Amino acid sequence: MGTESIPKVMLSMGIPIILSMVLQACYNIVDSMFVARIPDTDGIINAGECAVNALTLAFPVQMLIVAFGIGTGVGVNALLAKSLGQRDAEKVAKAAGNGVSLALIIYAVFLLFGLFGVKAYIGSQTKDAVILTMGSSYLSICSVVSFGIVLFSIYEKLLQSTGKTVYSTIAQVSGAVVNIVLDPIMIFGYFGLPATGIRGAAYATVIGQIVSMLIAMYFHYRKNKEVKAGLNYLKLEGGIVKEIYAIGLPAIIMQALMSFMTYGVNLIFGTVSQAAVTAYGIFYKIQQFIFFAGFGLRDAITPIVSFNYGMGDQKRVRQGIFYGLLYTEVIMLIGLAGLEVFAKPLIGLFAMSGETEGLCVMASKIIATGFLFAGGNIAIQGVFQALGCGLDSLIVSLLRLCIIVLPLAWVFARMENAVNMIWWAFPIAEFMAVIAAVLFLLRANNKIIKPMKGRSSQ
Repeated sequence: MGTESIPKVMLSMGIPIILSMVLQACYNIVDSMFVARIPDTDGIINAGECAVNALTLAFPVQMLIVAFGIGTGVGVNALLAKSLGQRDAEKVAKAAGNGVSLALIIYAVFLLFGLFGVKAYIGSQTKDAVILTMGSSYLSICSVVSFGIVLFSIYEKLLQSTGKTVYSTIAQVSGAVVNIVLDPIMIFGYFGLPATGIRGAAYATVIGQIVSMLIAMYFHYRKNKEVKAGLNYLKLEGGIVKEIYAIGLPAIIMQALMSFMTYGVNLIFGTVSQAAVTAYGIFYKIQQFIFFAGFGLRDAITPIVSFNYGMGDQKRVRQGIFYGLLYTEVIMLIGLAGLEVFAKPLIGLFAMSGETEGLCVMASKIIATGFLFAGGNIAIQGVFQALGCGLDSLIVSLLRLCIIVLPLAWVFARMENAVNMIWWAFPIAEFMAVIAAVLFLLRANNKIIKPMKGRSSQ
């Protein structure tokens, strides 16, 4: 990260992360595709569409679990990469050990939620008894057995922070393949197993997460020679935890805001129609293909910029920012073109009713117009995390995920043509947020990057 050309190292680190993130988005979509085909019973009509709706309502909590795991991992990643650049081996080991301990605490919180809070949460979004039962069953399993995804989020970042993104990708891919293979077997009951419907989708998800966790743990302890291991490093230290969350807390809040936004959108769109809620849920998972690719590149931008910031190399910091923005925008441009052309056949894979499918196609074409602005937001937030500008990253997230989009959606939902207007809240929010992101980046350039000039190794 300190000697290879920036474009080369960014692609060599970023492509494996992007592939693993896109595959993660793939198995999120596969879950919905399979549950959409759950057959009707005597008591349940349109069971598949009800199941997709239930997954949409459960999704904000799943995102919240990931938010705490990934956000903590981002803090560990940045601290560990910076400590490596400073050649502080003891601090590197403490960052890794404290990250694992924090993950166990996070899991304990969601375990309690899974045991006692799920039904009340799902019930706050729907009064439909079928959707309530399906959503509660699915989310209970995903929360109670969430240790796999939480711990994987930490070990994945530990591998990424030392440049070993191929190993984190292998772990991610392995879990995703297990999930995809188990989905139809457990949902529909193949090979002599009972058909467990939406609960089968949840079991397939958590088993895949555990597989990813175990493989990532193996690679970390066997391949990450730069990181010393030992039980003594698991002991939480206030200074280390503070440094982790100086970067990680804004990242957690940023990810959690996506959860809050989705929950808020579910409530607002529910006042328009249940079909709008289901359409948004389907589009959101399709959108993840593009956004997760952008997030994957952001996860390469952060350690590269952070490492060279720790080394005091101004030129490589600037190159990291430039190529990070360039490559992220290319990804989002490809996503925009793909959705504009292939929205209808993609959405047709979910076998929805004509109304829901039409809404989802319209949503795809409208929301995709904001992808180019979203690409700038994603890349610049990765830079903010690397430079320790967590507050700037948080403000951008608040703008694009809450402060602008939810009030706009609420206003549009009350218009006569609400079913057409509500989707415009997303690209408008991305456009307004990227203006703020660019202004913050210019300020960071003046206050942080320019003063490095005298310390540059170039």
